[in-house]
Amino acid sequence: MKNRKYYIQNAIGLSMIAALFVSQGCKKSFLDVHPATTTTAAQFWKTSADATSAINAMYADLHTYNEIAFPSIALESMGSDDVTKGSVPTDASYMNEYHTFSVTAGEGQLEGFWLGMYGSINFANQILDNVPAISMDASLKARYLAEAQFIRAYDYFRLVNAFGDVPLRIHVPKSATDYNLARTPKTQVYAQIETDLTAAAAVLPATYSSADIGHVTKGAALALHAKVALYQKKWSDVVTYTNAVTALGIYSLFPNYEKMFRTTNKNNVESIFEIQCMLIPNNPGASNSQYSQVQMPRGTEPATGWGFNDPSTSLIAEFESGDPRLAGTVIFTGQTTPEGDLIDASAPNPYYNLKSYVPFSLYVSGYNQGCQQDKIVLRYAEVLLMNAEANNESGNSAAALADIELIRARAREGSTTILPKVTTTDQGALRTAIYHERRVELGMEFDRHADVIRTGRGTAVFGSLGFVAGKSEVWPIPQTEIDLSAGTLVQNPGY
Repeated sequence: MKNRKYYIQNAIGLSMIAALFVSQGCKKSFLDVHPATTTTAAQFWKTSADATSAINAMYADLHTYNEIAFPSIALESMGSDDVTKGSVPTDASYMNEYHTFSVTAGEGQLEGFWLGMYGSINFANQILDNVPAISMDASLKARYLAEAQFIRAYDYFRLVNAFGDVPLRIHVPKSATDYNLARTPKTQVYAQIETDLTAAAAVLPATYSSADIGHVTKGAALALHAKVALYQKKWSDVVTYTNAVTALGIYSLFPNYEKMFRTTNKNNVESIFEIQCMLIPNNPGASNSQYSQVQMPRGTEPATGWGFNDPSTSLIAEFESGDPRLAGTVIFTGQTTPEGDLIDASAPNPYYNLKSYVPFSLYVSGYNQGCQQDKIVLRYAEVLLMNAEANNESGNSAAALADIELIRARAREGSTTILPKVTTTDQGALRTAIYHERRVELGMEFDRHADVIRTGRGTAVFGSLGFVAGKSEVWPIPQTEIDLSAGTLVQNPGY
């Protein structure tokens, strides 16, 4: 039996954590990567500074390639009618296998996503297992543990959506026999996710000082808990948690939809949790986010990107006439962006993702294109839409309509035509209106694939792409992981 090396780099602990991510405090310096030394686990986990370095390492891992670049695009975005592969036909043609639900267990992005999620879980487990024994400020210790619980919950939520039942590990392996775990039923994984989020929300602060912006908050834990409940159709819980987010009184809709996603408006009043990405002067290695680079328009100088994960004509057609969210979601080739960049009309794709775009003026030679672009994970508009859906399913159409109107009123402010109010109180018609609103409001934010599947519409919406009921609700377990497990891991049906 082989060791499951994706869980941990060595049997005694995360020995390089302090050396790799040194920080003077819990600030944006958590993104700054320093040269490795040879700190061992036995020397680490001694001081408050060690705990801070571990927390910073956990956050720095969130903007790595497996977390927010190709593996995430493949498993969380490609399998939907909102996108096309993009780029040129011969480049990364395997992405089409996700779009057509024809991927097999040997495709590499599956392994990348699996490694990314379990690597991040390992960071969280290291903190949760080791920080309690450190003598340090009690409130800071409790906060660090709560942050790790949130990140672990976030990663397991992504894993469950991707694969269904997955191995549940909530402690660092102590011996060789601890490595090779079977798949845990997703109901139990969901229960652990909810346990972590309940504990995190009870401890995390609602806000931070400017030095600590970007760390998870009470609002983030509540909002993610609402989303986890939504995926389980726990409607009363969704209402409870989304109402709790609103009751914090610190979130509102950003007035300009398109500018909400620009780097100048990071961590704005609508943002509840976003993965922090920065261009760190004199440190291209630490400025390693490729979230924007892989999606930026291809062939347009000076900041030419890879051009993947492009909006589809189906998504474009979903927008009502005059809805300014279209212009805040899609870059049209041959046109000028709101920030003044002319997109080459000869670019190989007709449309690109505006939400991941960084103005060309911010490009710095020697750095990944758009490395300073954050990835927004949770924002207040989605909280309102979750509240609307749960209220409608619970028979409270009035509350659902009020939520939808807030969303449409923000869009209406920049509309060239009047977006009409949604007025229907018929549950089925209102459900359809909410699904529409989710699609146009959250377009190109990596939600459409899971949204359609969680609502049981896979065959109806994705059938023409190749979706097969009873199979395509989840992706195959990476064959490399099944092989490493010597058969302990069992493949998903149909693969």
